[in-house]
Amino acid sequence: MTYSYTRISQYLTCPRRYRHRYLDGWKEKDRRAAVLFGRAFELALGAYFRREEPGEILFREWSAYKDQGLQFSNHDTWDRMLEQGIMLLIRFCQDNRIQIRQPRRNLQIKFTRPLGKNEFVAYIDGIGKLDGKWCLLEWKTSSGRYPEEPEGLLALDPQLVCYSWMTGIPEVAQVVFVRKRLVEIQYLRATITDQQRQEFGYLVEDTIRRIESAEFLPHSGIRFPQNPCSSCPYLGLCLGRQDLAGAALTRRPGAEDIDWLDELVY
Repeated sequence: MTYSYTRISQYLTCPRRYRHRYLDGWKEKDRRAAVLFGRAFELALGAYFRREEPGEILFREWSAYKDQGLQFSNHDTWDRMLEQGIMLLIRFCQDNRIQIRQPRRNLQIKFTRPLGKNEFVAYIDGIGKLDGKWCLLEWKTSSGRYPEEPEGLLALDPQLVCYSWMTGIPEVAQVVFVRKRLVEIQYLRATITDQQRQEFGYLVEDTIRRIESAEFLPHSGIRFPQNPCSSCPYLGLCLGRQDLAGAALTRRPGAEDIDWLDELVY
């Protein structure tokens, strides 16, 4: 079995959600504009480092989603997000704080790690220099600034800890492209310790053990005012509401063959 940060984090969020997605074959429909824009923007960043035309790449990739009934948040529109993306690319070029040698080799790098009979895989956005210092790089697009206080907060980011564990690189950086009226780019740095990497490895091993033991109890998130279940795309399955499930999800062909899991007694 091949595991990744996404799979592990999905299980830790809610084991039943993990089962719906990875075993039952249900997958969220890609309609969130912010997510799809982020994918297009990352491709444009790759073009920038390869000395291609990033603006053209962003327009081409973002245009592919224009007529797909996207779900926009706040006051976002397709045109406004494109404009913000172009301004962010211009600002990034002007800042010139990131250098990546051999971009075809050092962007979207695949790392694998054997875990007994299993394998863990991670795709790192980039490895390069921020202000002249080597580090692992992660791109993020957001409609709001990431918190910077208290000092050292970024070192607690589980995804960055995962990537440091996979690569052995302690120095990490998150480059946040903030979409707002006056666009902004945050360059956030952190150092991941040996203890953090070791503890994450233990967490991965324990989570895989629970998955392979078929422990898929639900973690209900309904506790107002915080209610993550209400925004979960798998809510319809937990409520037995096929109308909600059909609106938010699609199912992998043949996945119904494992519906025997519904008969498990915990």
